[in-house]
Amino acid sequence: MSTRTTATRRLAVAAAAALVLSLGATACGSDGGKSSGSASAAATTASTDGTTGTDGTGAGVPKAKGDITVFAAASLKETFTELGKKFEAANPGAKVKFNFGGSSALATSINSGAPADVFAAASPATMKTVTDAGGASGQPKTFVRNTLAIAVPKGNPKHVAGLKDLTGSGVKVALCAKEVPCGAAALTALKAAGVDLTPVTLEQDVKGALTKVELGEVDASLVYKTDVRSDAAKIDGVDFPEADKAVNDYPIAALAKAPNKDGAAAFVAYVQSPEAKQVLTAAGFQAP
Repeated sequence: MSTRTTATRRLAVAAAAALVLSLGATACGSDGGKSSGSASAAATTASTDGTTGTDGTGAGVPKAKGDITVFAAASLKETFTELGKKFEAANPGAKVKFNFGGSSALATSINSGAPADVFAAASPATMKTVTDAGGASGQPKTFVRNTLAIAVPKGNPKHVAGLKDLTGSGVKVALCAKEVPCGAAALTALKAAGVDLTPVTLEQDVKGALTKVELGEVDASLVYKTDVRSDAAKIDGVDFPEADKAVNDYPIAALAKAPNKDGAAAFVAYVQSPEAKQVLTAAGFQAP
């Protein structure tokens, strides 16, 4: 066989192999396109079928519908009211109803069978009374922290500069009851400062203690920094170093007997979202 004939045959074999490879690649590309298209279509369906939403972190949560009853610490009133409106705007079928009050009283109501979907407490201790009774669905999540400040009337007429000044002659002080998170925190701060005082009144929630200052019935009260900020038009606030010894964590949980379980899960997820955290930190709460 001649050298020219051998070379020609080799070229023919190489061309045939190239053609086979080309056809295989085309077939694979066509199948891959179908897979990609199917995945894209599935993703589109999942995001538009109305059964799931997002908590702001990319995690899917049930879409909220119907009434959602939230029991929340009194110190959350302003921020949760705002968050409730934002949540309803994002979930047109939902209506958030709040019950604000002292965390200990709210926990007692929940354990006594009060219908509620979500509990947001001002301390882990009050949340624990609910979880110990089997009232929480899943593990509570800490979503913010809060510290104390001294609330005084505008202009600070008694010239209160710290906790020791609360024991001055003629200075009337309001505290939260010791069972209430703001009261427990106040006792911790006073102990850290070595201050022993007798308040003229013990209130069942932080708003009650704040109102006593607003009305001029007391010269000072120990409340949260967030309450001082929200009521800045009526009162002044005094910071004190011992507040760092009495920081309260705020846990939130969906409740085991929630009438609206999907709504409860959706609201708890929303409170932990970046949008909600922005509202809370703007009000003076600290990130956990």
